Amino acid sequence: MEPTGHLSRRGFIGRSALVGAGLSIVPGGVLFGKNASSNKLHIALIGAWGRGRAHFDTIGRENVVALCDVHDKNMAEAVKVFPKAKTYRDWRECLDHPGLDAIVICTTDHTHAFIANWAMNRDLHVYCEKPLAITVNEARVVREKWLAKKGKLATQVGMQRHAGPNFNRVRELIRDGAIGELQSAVAFGNRQIRRDGYLPAAGKPPSYIDYDLWLGPAPEHPFNPGYFKGTPGANCLEWNMFWDFGAGQIGDMGSHTMDLLWNAVDATLPTSVTAKGEAYNPEVTPVKCQSHFEHPANDWRGPLRVSWYQGGLMPRSPKNFIDFNRIGHGAMFKGSKGFLISDFSSRMLIPFGDTADLSYYQPRRKEDMLPPLGHFQKQWIEACKEPSKATACDFEYSANMIEQMLLGLVAYRAGRELKYDPLTGRTDSPEADRFLTKEYRKGWTIEG
Repeated sequence: MEPTGHLSRRGFIGRSALVGAGLSIVPGGVLFGKNASSNKLHIALIGAWGRGRAHFDTIGRENVVALCDVHDKNMAEAVKVFPKAKTYRDWRECLDHPGLDAIVICTTDHTHAFIANWAMNRDLHVYCEKPLAITVNEARVVREKWLAKKGKLATQVGMQRHAGPNFNRVRELIRDGAIGELQSAVAFGNRQIRRDGYLPAAGKPPSYIDYDLWLGPAPEHPFNPGYFKGTPGANCLEWNMFWDFGAGQIGDMGSHTMDLLWNAVDATLPTSVTAKGEAYNPEVTPVKCQSHFEHPANDWRGPLRVSWYQGGLMPRSPKNFIDFNRIGHGAMFKGSKGFLISDFSSRMLIPFGDTADLSYYQPRRKEDMLPPLGHFQKQWIEACKEPSKATACDFEYSANMIEQMLLGLVAYRAGRELKYDPLTGRTDSPEADRFLTKEYRKGWTIEG
């Protein structure tokens, strides 16, 4: 798509037709002004319920021309808000809606990478709720596709907590040496949602749910209404812990929490990974698990170990009075002169040692602080209209982060330390490499 102010192919054809008919063209300031209807994006909302409802206000300021959902009753709520939009059940058909500029993906996790990649094949801007992918290979496919179109397409992954000012403050403290030289960083979460296995068969799907499309690329599983019983915005907790439908806590709160760390350390992809956790269940992702990643040095820090603890497993606290389970979800950074501990909205510095008196640290002047990100969804909308503008959680930043996290699940399943080649996307274990991807249902392909 071309930036606002330039004629797209569709716009060029339309204006040429006017000229050919002998009609005058009104001045650009009228037809193509900042608030003109022609400046509004034509957007499709794919997954119109749940997290989709969180986008109603923002995309409602544009032209919502298409809605897509496999659940007709959930779709009906969105139709009330956007009565002029054409409705679809199948996202593959929705992506070919005439005149589409951009899409917002709020579907089940196991379809995210598929829809995002198909959309970019059609030169559509993409906002995708987290996680961007549920396998290492999916993350790599989507990142490669976007990098080939960087500067032309705007992308954003829905880690909206990133817009909070604490993300900037944590990054500034780390970069400015408040804890000395950065040595390691760990993110953690204590959410525990246990399931024994896939839900058993419970009758036929009702007529208002297209269960086959809900399964999409996932293997066949019998219908059970339990997959659909959750509340709006939290229904993912009914299915994202199953291997075929999600990545468990890594794709859920793990994406938000690791983002707090990732934003501060400027990592790309690890060169080795180890993981351990509770006994492997072939149907359900682990609740309790920890993974550790070795990252190479960059231009401002040395080699770095990044860790992730989930399900109530926690790193060792630097002080007895700090209980990570009371924090719930957060990050800890260890430096040569102290620790920084943070949740999503607050942070604390803990100097240690005789020389850690903070005299070595000079806080930034207010005018030198990182500027506020602003409204997270609107940042993407603005970048759609002017793709040279950056977004905070584009498909490079976000794919790198989720690829690392998913490698933790690969090492957990392999049961051994793995060396990883970021260039080839392969480990030093052919047996482990089979966990980098998964088998999809016949007829479904990520490249469409």
